[in-house]
Amino acid sequence: MVFEYEMIALVLVGVFAGAINTIAGGGSLLTLPLLIFLGLPPAIANGTNRIAILCQTASSVAGFRSKGINSFPFSLYIGATAFLGAIIGAQIAVDIKGETFNKILSIIMIVVVFLIVFRKKGSDASTLTEQTTGKPLWISMIVFFFIGIYGGFINAGVGILMLLILPNINKLSLVKANATKVTVAFIYTTIAVAIFILNDKINWKYGITLATGNSLGAWFMSRYTVKKGDKFIKIALLVIVTGMALKLWFF
Repeated sequence: MVFEYEMIALVLVGVFAGAINTIAGGGSLLTLPLLIFLGLPPAIANGTNRIAILCQTASSVAGFRSKGINSFPFSLYIGATAFLGAIIGAQIAVDIKGETFNKILSIIMIVVVFLIVFRKKGSDASTLTEQTTGKPLWISMIVFFFIGIYGGFINAGVGILMLLILPNINKLSLVKANATKVTVAFIYTTIAVAIFILNDKINWKYGITLATGNSLGAWFMSRYTVKKGDKFIKIALLVIVTGMALKLWFF
């Protein structure tokens, strides 16, 4: 019976985490504590969570593509540098904990959401031409190398950082930025998963169960955000990120 409750909890939390990872980011701030609560050592919880992220991002990519939203080949270019960064991050792969880290991360998340939600009208990506070649491309490739290091390391909140970079540097709409975000995350998570597997840091039973929930939530939300557009994403970002920042600061 306890086993059944664990599986149900993983699927339900996975659905929610997959949905918020697709629309914003930070789902790992829910799934990692749950995996540790269920008895996994932090390093194995970190590795196990990557199975869910890999399946979730694959599901999100498929969901966005089914609605005709993608940013190829731009997403492949920045995904390649993130892939290289993730090799470094996954090899470091030390669990980051502590009150100081949580408070710093909460501040970053609040700053990011205000920059995204309250951009000046003139800088709204929907009114500007996308900048995915030339200098903006090279800047993003360099930045995404470091995003890959963090993503390979622990991944929590990385989607929110990507939603700061893509609309402001490359002038992508939030819908297209989300589609790009999940593509990049899928690319760099493949190598992170491989490294965790080689180091025997994955609990497959929990990982596959969690991945089922993440994938369902990601598929639904990727298609729903295309239907609702940028306004819905801005409101959801404000609610989700503010809530998570408060949780990190006070709890």
